[in-house]
Amino acid sequence: MAARRDRTHYLYLAVIAAVVLGIAVGFAAPGVAVELKPLGTGFVNLIKMMISPIIFCTIVLGVGSVRKAAKVGAVGGLALGYFMVMSTVALAIGLVVGNLLEPGATLRLTDEAAAAGEKQASGASEGTVDFLLGIIPKTLVSAFTEGEVLQTLLVALLAGFALQAMGKSGEPVLRGIGHIQRLVFRILAMIMWAAPVGAFGAIAAVVGETGLDALKSLAVIMIGFYLTCALFVFVVLGALLRLVAGVNILTLLKYLGREFLLILSTSSSESALPRLIAKMEHLGVSKPVVGITVPTGYSFNLDGTAIYLTMASLFVAEAMGNPLSVGEQISLLVFMIIASKGAAGVTGAGLATLAGGLQSHRPELVDGVGLIVGIDRFMSEARALTNFAGNAVATVLVGTWTKEIDRARVAEVLAGRVPFDEKTLVDDHAPEAGDADDLPEPREPVKV
Repeated sequence: MAARRDRTHYLYLAVIAAVVLGIAVGFAAPGVAVELKPLGTGFVNLIKMMISPIIFCTIVLGVGSVRKAAKVGAVGGLALGYFMVMSTVALAIGLVVGNLLEPGATLRLTDEAAAAGEKQASGASEGTVDFLLGIIPKTLVSAFTEGEVLQTLLVALLAGFALQAMGKSGEPVLRGIGHIQRLVFRILAMIMWAAPVGAFGAIAAVVGETGLDALKSLAVIMIGFYLTCALFVFVVLGALLRLVAGVNILTLLKYLGREFLLILSTSSSESALPRLIAKMEHLGVSKPVVGITVPTGYSFNLDGTAIYLTMASLFVAEAMGNPLSVGEQISLLVFMIIASKGAAGVTGAGLATLAGGLQSHRPELVDGVGLIVGIDRFMSEARALTNFAGNAVATVLVGTWTKEIDRARVAEVLAGRVPFDEKTLVDDHAPEAGDADDLPEPREPVKV
């Protein structure tokens, strides 16, 4: 097992090398670099192919093994309440920083940018009713074939509650799903070896398409957005995590370092969703909490997207010489609280949601969305990283609030004494919350 962990270490070094090479190719041969985009798209699609079966297996095993259905409801209600509060905080922070920076004051809208903004508005996000109805799949299996996270979540919850009601007669089914989960995670571990190729293609294409000119002219909004995301993660989430769970945010982020590298190279937080589920279970959070909080958070806890929506709205309004009044900003914030829940954790969804919000409040500003189309891919990096960090923190917090986390195991894992199995991504011997007797013998006393 130690040898295999060493090989995965080299895999992620290869990803870093691929990112550097992709940037070099993007600047040296932009035309060739753009043609490499399918490499990145293909790798992300391979990961997304595995998301539905992983979510299904994780939730069914978690919910099906819980004795009382009320516990699942309590976890879900607590998670949704937390998501709403943190999304609102993220939106408010975006508004405050956007008003302080006034990043769009020096830019001018061109005809080309206006056309790009109009194109984004045509694919703007759907309404709330359509979003809610979209959670229901057409058939029981279409949730898997269409790759919709929330549809898979619904089907998995129904299956989990049904198995829970079946009692002992449902145990053979649960064991079978457990074997399927191990198979799916093993396939995912195999797919991960294509990460360097995907990272190279994705980074080369975006650098080739964008170039330095767009980055220079829009540096203020980009830097401001990155700093705001860092402020939210390290100050807001960090303080909350320390206060509630007693966990250092830097230690948790270090534990998830490989996932952050994967997100950085693909610009999609969904590419790391399966690994987040596996790592949170390994950390010591119980299966029901992980199975409900992580998939739900990927649709309802998009903190980075929330910050982006408010900052980008202010940026567009200022760039077009028509700033938003305080009343309009508050109205837009309320709208974005709902609209951000329908934005998936994939590249481009935030841009469409932004266009939809402006179209419903200030239609004359929609063309201005074209101003940031060129750098949206780079801002998508920060969105995805912030979204991922927010969901990791949320899982630990919900586990703490519901007493479904093994604190002794958390200390052991974050200290590096219980390494994550990169070969299978499944910890067959991971104890459920509170099952500290199953922990391996620590090398030194654990302080919690």
